[in-house]
Amino acid sequence: MMRRRRGPGIVGVMATTAVVAGTAGAVRHHQDQKYAGQAADQQAMEQQQMQAQQIADLQAQQAAAAPVAAAPVAAAPVDPVTAQLENLANLHTQGILSDEEFAAAKAKALGI
Repeated sequence: MMRRRRGPGIVGVMATTAVVAGTAGAVRHHQDQKYAGQAADQQAMEQQQMQAQQIADLQAQQAAAAPVAAAPVAAAPVDPVTAQLENLANLHTQGILSDEEFAAAKAKALGI
């Protein structure tokens, strides 16, 4: 006599149910993580837009509060001897002129 094949039995049904439930839980967890990430991205983008708007508002306020440009102030006349001495001092500080060269050039500029 041939045996009649039966279904998976109670153990097979429980195992299938556990697999389905586990998969559903994993999918739900993944979706929760995805939506949380999207919400965080949206919030960060809104915050950046608010900051950009605040910066634009501040710049507009500063531009409005800035005094009207006055006529440029003329530079004070520079004495040519003073300019030459400052140039010599810079060259000496940079090491281009030695102490002796600097002293000689300074004396010449001062007319000594």
